[in-house]
Parts: sequence; structure tokens; C-alpha cells
Amino acid sequence: MLIIGIAGGTGSGKTTVARSVIEKLGSEQVTFISQDDYYMNQNHLEFFEREAINYDHPLAFDNELLLEHLKSLKSGNPVSAPIYDFSTYTRSLDTVGLQPNPIVILEGLHVLSDEPIRSILDIKVFVDTDPDVRILRRALRDMQERGRTIESVYEQYLTTVKPMHEAFIEPSKKYADIIIPEGGHNEVGINLLTVLTEKYLHEPSASLHPIKG
Repeated sequence: MLIIGIAGGTGSGKTTVARSVIEKLGSEQVTFISQDDYYMNQNHLEFFEREAINYDHPLAFDNELLLEHLKSLKSGNPVSAPIYDFSTYTRSLDTVGLQPNPIVILEGLHVLSDEPIRSILDIKVFVDTDPDVRILRRALRDMQERGRTIESVYEQYLTTVKPMHEAFIEPSKKYADIIIPEGGHNEVGINLLTVLTEKYLHEPSASLHPIKG
């Protein structure tokens, strides 16, 4: 099994890159995991308390559970992954089954900033996109998909998103094997990642040597 980690700032295009690679490889070959679904379960808190949590900090994620699931998949065992409900800031009562396919793609803000998670990755990717593009994408997503107001997006960006990006996410770029500027618009970077992954699929015993670009 090959585990690929795709990190980057909010709105950088991590999911677009992951989906593009999956489309090229075939979904039957790939298990996709979003770190967002592994936010800590805070259902014991009142809504106003959950709303006030810094969700851009690494400690907002249940990385112990995520790591446990990655190890189980690597051992050939399926897992039941949580589903996060962004409208209530809690986990859904439902779960989703993940199968131990030959390729696992994990995407998320802190995929590279958490050392235990980073250590299990075979290929480490950082999607690098301009801050103004990222905040505009986040504003649209949060308002259209997560029921947020422009005021709440603005406040969250200044108080947590920007500081956490500068403190944790941007520094994690140094761990990347591949840097893909401009996310889903960078066909060369996506093709490079796809070629490396296809090499593994056809030659599982082959040594992979990603190139920083």
C-alpha cells in the first residue's frame, strides 16, 4: 500500500489535486481520506462553546484515531471513519467504510505538520497557493456549503486561520517531497504525482524518489 499525504493552506486546492489524481488512477484503486472528518468530537460541549474552538490548530484534530485508521488500512483491514458535520461542529452519528486499496490519499491542513502522521506517509505533497486566492475560496465554500456569514469568515480568518497557517502549515512545506503551486490548475504537478503513483501500482517493489518541484 502507498499512502500519499496532501497538505496546504485552507482553500489551496488540496481536494482538487486529490480528486484529479483519483480520476486519473481510477477510484477502484484509491481510498480517499479527508483530515477534516477527524476533527475532535466535541458533542459534550454547548453549541456556543463548540463554535469558539480554534479549528485551524493541529490539536483540533483527533490524529490518534486517524493514525490508528491509517495503520489498520496498511495492515489490510477496513475501517469505519467518522463523518464531520460542519453545521453543528460535531461528528455525525453515521460513519463511512474505508477499504484497504493499493493507494490511500490523505488530504488536510496538518497532514505534514503532525510528525506521527507524516512518518507513515510514502509521498508527501504540499499545495502552495497565493493567500488572496485561498481566502476567497474559503469564503465562498464556508458561506455556500457550511452556512457561515461573511462576518464570521472574516473574523475567523484574522483570529485563527491566518495565524495558524503562518505558525504550523507554511512551515510544514519543508517536509514535502513534491510542491504543487496553484493546486488543481497545475496539470504538470498533478501529472507528476500521478506518474509516481502509477509507477508504484505497476511496480510495487520499486523505490520511489519524488522530486521537489
